[in-house]
Amino acid sequence: MTYCVGLKLNSGLVFMSDTRTNAGVDNISTFRKMFTWEGPGERSITVMTAGNLATTQAVISLLNERAKPAEDRGNPSILEAPSMFQVAKLVGETLREVIKTQSGQDGPEAEATFSATIILGGQIKGAPPRLFLIYPEGNFIEASDDTPFFQIGETKYGRPILVRAFDPEMSFEDAVKLLMVSFDSTIKANLSVNLPLDLHVYTADSLKHGTMTRIEKDDPYFNVISMGWGDALKHAFNSLPPYSFTT
Repeated sequence: MTYCVGLKLNSGLVFMSDTRTNAGVDNISTFRKMFTWEGPGERSITVMTAGNLATTQAVISLLNERAKPAEDRGNPSILEAPSMFQVAKLVGETLREVIKTQSGQDGPEAEATFSATIILGGQIKGAPPRLFLIYPEGNFIEASDDTPFFQIGETKYGRPILVRAFDPEMSFEDAVKLLMVSFDSTIKANLSVNLPLDLHVYTADSLKHGTMTRIEKDDPYFNVISMGWGDALKHAFNSLPPYSFTT
């Protein structure tokens, strides 16, 4: 399992993903789940993946292969698509193609062994930043004012903090803090999600990659957030009035 989140802010996009992949408690590995493509001054694209590792790696490999010069690939490229909508369509078609090939069936089912989901975000010159959630069937939805963030993987433990605290006007610094709390809550509740975490902060209209970093297990700020959030929850709980059994 995994956990990935993409936030759409007024100032840009923020992406965070964990790196744990497991096939049982005795087979745990670390794999990158965030991938980026860039045409400086023209576009910046970020993809995060969750699901069957063989499927997601095959999708990324195909996207990389098709990002080569036209004479070397002979396929549509996400670096040449005229809009983020078209990029989402290409990524969805690639995902569906891979699942269909690996499953040996006419098409994927959401519950299939080779299932995967993808968060795609970025910006192409002349249009605003956009964020998409792509399903195993290849179809997708776009973030909006009503749905300003997407999660994939082990989503339920980290969702409450996002629902309660997310604000599209928040700063990048506050957005990263919010994501760290969301990831810490997920890590505490589920062993299939863990550090290191990958982070990418994209500034709207920059048309190039922004801050990209890996948050390791000994990261001092993450540890401060983890301990501080736990203490804050205990304080908030203790400050609530006790339940009364009297009528």
